[in-house]
Amino acid sequence: MSGSSVSAGGGRTAPARGPRLTARAAVLALVFCSLIAVLAYPTRQFIAQRAQIAQQQAAARQAAAQVEQLRQEKARWQDPAYVEAQARERLHYGFPGETPFSSVDPNPGAASGAGPSASAAPQSGAVSQPWYDNMFESLNRADADLR
Repeated sequence: MSGSSVSAGGGRTAPARGPRLTARAAVLALVFCSLIAVLAYPTRQFIAQRAQIAQQQAAARQAAAQVEQLRQEKARWQDPAYVEAQARERLHYGFPGETPFSSVDPNPGAASGAGPSASAAPQSGAVSQPWYDNMFESLNRADADLR
């Protein structure tokens, strides 16, 4: 009589069972799973849209900063002294009566510390060939240097 219990009256009662899934619990579980399934997609869309909004706000802040930078640059170009300085620096302009000059380094390779290379030296017979032959020969030499 190991699986049954005896009542006080000496009669037998039904064996004790473990927790059973009731109809109420099954319906509650079904409703809960349905709610999760229904809310999963809109929640995912909400999170994705919030990320897009944050990205667009960052792009708007960057554009606003660029607009402010361009306004400042436009204001600088309104100043005649800045325009004059830029014309002198970029275009090498000078006022009437001035003699503008530019210094040119006669040996540009020596300033960088690189010695003259054999491929940079003019080739003999380069003048007697047409320009396209010189170009192809130069390309072939460059290709050979890479190998």
